[in-house]
Amino acid sequence: MKAESLPEQATLEEAIALPLLPRTIAWAKINSGTTNLDGLQTVAALLADSFSVLPGETRLVDPAPVEAVRADGTVDQIQRGQHLMVSVRPEAAVRILLTGHMDTVFPADHAFQQITEVEDGVLNGPGLADMKGGISVMLGALQLLEQSEYASRIGYDVMINSDEEVGSGSSASLIEQLAKGKTAALTYEPALPDGTLAGERGGSGNFSIIFTGKSAHAGRNPDEGRNALVAAADMALRLKALHREGLSVNPAKIDGGGPNNAVPDHAILRVNFRPKALADQAEAQSALDRLVTDIAKAHDLGVHCHGGFGRPPKPIDPQAEKLFGLVKQCGAELGLDINWRGTGGVCDGNNIAACGIPVVDTMGVRGGAIHSSDEFLITESLVERTQLSALTIMRIAKKGGL
Repeated sequence: MKAESLPEQATLEEAIALPLLPRTIAWAKINSGTTNLDGLQTVAALLADSFSVLPGETRLVDPAPVEAVRADGTVDQIQRGQHLMVSVRPEAAVRILLTGHMDTVFPADHAFQQITEVEDGVLNGPGLADMKGGISVMLGALQLLEQSEYASRIGYDVMINSDEEVGSGSSASLIEQLAKGKTAALTYEPALPDGTLAGERGGSGNFSIIFTGKSAHAGRNPDEGRNALVAAADMALRLKALHREGLSVNPAKIDGGGPNNAVPDHAILRVNFRPKALADQAEAQSALDRLVTDIAKAHDLGVHCHGGFGRPPKPIDPQAEKLFGLVKQCGAELGLDINWRGTGGVCDGNNIAACGIPVVDTMGVRGGAIHSSDEFLITESLVERTQLSALTIMRIAKKGGL
């Protein structure tokens, strides 16, 4: 730590004694891919035990139901893991929300399972940066807060979900509920290797469009059929035509079809939208609704759209600017140059911002190559980012807000 005149210095120096790296490694050694319910259960229990050092209530919450469209067009429910919740001083006048996720993108049978040292101070391993290290930083910051004179001035909720990597379908309502009335929120996605934060974010919407046609013999009476595959392809082309600056449209997959001698009566088009702003999202939704009607009429078949915009765009409004400014100021006092820039990626910060709560969503470790077998963690950032979070929270407590 560069500055030596901080009133919080003695408390912040205690970060060095916290088991930030050992617990990060221990959590990352357990596969917790979103679909690995056994691994998620193990990690959730470890996290609950670790976070129980904080005052207040720690509990595991069952996930909300999540629907999925199968390749055959049926809609059923997907099981997700439990979510961790911690509530401390709910009666406090100033309260913040801290969020993270315990799931990774690596399923139980993925080859990437080991933790290795790439070079001195850099570790390679699944979920080290995204975001077992971030969770360790979050807990460390709260441990420092609880040792400080400011603890009694602020309350907080912690939510660590099990399905962020697939859109937080079973936890979005929980995030919305916890965000209400909060002064600010911090989310522990990894920062870039140089410490740069994510600023504004675009949104994301995923849809499965089901086409139900009519089967017929391809040679004897083809015109009596209603080709669901052709309708899906037509929809894909029309949706792609909406692609422009500020709105990315990606028709990604068509399920369906059948033998060459039969007109296919079933198809499903999977498509992702990435709107930069809320106006872009509204335009995309309106166009999609219109095309559902147009395609159904043009091809004389049924079209049903399933899905939605699970991640609204996240702009930087004046309150968010104040929070970013506070983080930058705290960084400067710690000898860190904190900057931010826009990104096309999405996370739970999108959902929090949509509730009107200012959020900085890359308060986790410095690292990179996430979602790949090259994922890495810069180990010195564990202490650095723990101190940054702790000082930010203490300053919110001291000021009674932003």
